[in-house]
Amino acid sequence: MDIIARRPGPSVQEVFEGDTNPPPAVMRVESPAQGQSLADVSIERYFSKAWHDREVEKVWRKCWQLACRVEHIPNVGDHMIYEIVHDSLIVIRTAPDEIRAYVNACLHRGTLLRTEGGCVHQLRCPFHGWTWKLDGTLSIIPGQWDFPHVDKASLNLPEAKVGIWGGFVFVNFDPDCPPLADYLENLPAHFEAFNLEDRYVAAHVAKIMPCNWKLAMEAFVEAYHVSVAHPQVMGYYGDTNTQYDIWPDVRHVSRMISVQGVPSPSMKGIPPERTIAEMRRDVPFFAGRPIEVAQGETARGKLAERAREKISRSIGRDMSDLSDSESLDLIEYMLFPNMVPWGGQALPITYRFRPNGDDPESSIMEIMFLFSKAPDGSHPTPAKMTMLGPDQNWSDAPELGSAAMVADQDTDNLMRIQKGLRATRKPGVTLARYQESRIRHYHATLDAYMAD
Repeated sequence: MDIIARRPGPSVQEVFEGDTNPPPAVMRVESPAQGQSLADVSIERYFSKAWHDREVEKVWRKCWQLACRVEHIPNVGDHMIYEIVHDSLIVIRTAPDEIRAYVNACLHRGTLLRTEGGCVHQLRCPFHGWTWKLDGTLSIIPGQWDFPHVDKASLNLPEAKVGIWGGFVFVNFDPDCPPLADYLENLPAHFEAFNLEDRYVAAHVAKIMPCNWKLAMEAFVEAYHVSVAHPQVMGYYGDTNTQYDIWPDVRHVSRMISVQGVPSPSMKGIPPERTIAEMRRDVPFFAGRPIEVAQGETARGKLAERAREKISRSIGRDMSDLSDSESLDLIEYMLFPNMVPWGGQALPITYRFRPNGDDPESSIMEIMFLFSKAPDGSHPTPAKMTMLGPDQNWSDAPELGSAAMVADQDTDNLMRIQKGLRATRKPGVTLARYQESRIRHYHATLDAYMAD
């Protein structure tokens, strides 16, 4: 029997059929993985320094990766520092319509030109004062009489490739990389309805995680673990009926859709009043006046109605036509190697996962909330990243709301997984055929890059 036929119901698509406001067309298509290898995934990729070193060369120096948002650098001279393992870039707006990414090292003695973001009119080395214009050309060599052997015209700052999509700024260290538009594959088409370019970073929190960066990401791209790790959500969250999509010939992108406002298929006979009460308990967004369900109405429909009201007020636009799914559900995509953007308005999250320096057994996880701009395009100053300390929990960042509770629960488990992979005598990780198909797809792409 086909694995999809054995999945508990109702399916995501069956839930959509009962919605008051239907979702965008791209969400009405289901594409389960076909022909995936069911072999175990090797465990050394989660802790081996040799594997990590190869990832630096084969992945981080070859793939497009998220560096920042355009609203972080709105004015000429505004810049952010993007670091990945040993590499560092100055991502800087050099003209009103131009963003560049310079290798962050002085071409005299190698000093980092910048250690933090800000706004500058030039890039000046703090050690000896060598200075570059914003266009990357060398303008000043102090004591130039002592450098007759140096041709200033040949010492432009080296650059990485830059691309922009959905308000995100991407970088690629490989001068021969494919264009960002090609690399993104079907992602732009799927996000047309979500208008990420009309968002701004309202919250940005990071934490050093006690595990490899891939382990951290994997905990957030499947719902198989939800019933055990996050049992409090079962009254209003579809877990085993989550939809996982892997499209033919798409290497870098996958998707999962988890419905909210309906109980888990394992929770039979839950009245709508309990679903609403438990969602209001965990998600402050739904607080306020009581939500009552009349005969013929559903908890999901009433929660979506409340969500549309609150979203409309918060962004100053009439969102009464917003689909129930975009108002409530987890619409989560993954872009190889380390970005997890969400669609819809319900949970406007983007995750980013990176190695913590040169350590393969710890990582940096970031949670960003992208709120809608005002109708005239204005927005508050983008949030600066808050780095939590080693003794702090995600819940110490109140701006994350209920997302912090889930992240804290996963962090505890991830520490145990990292240690367990060191302790096990089993050489591979066994993955479910459907519920962990996104992880299989991800590792197939990773293996292809590592073998290239």
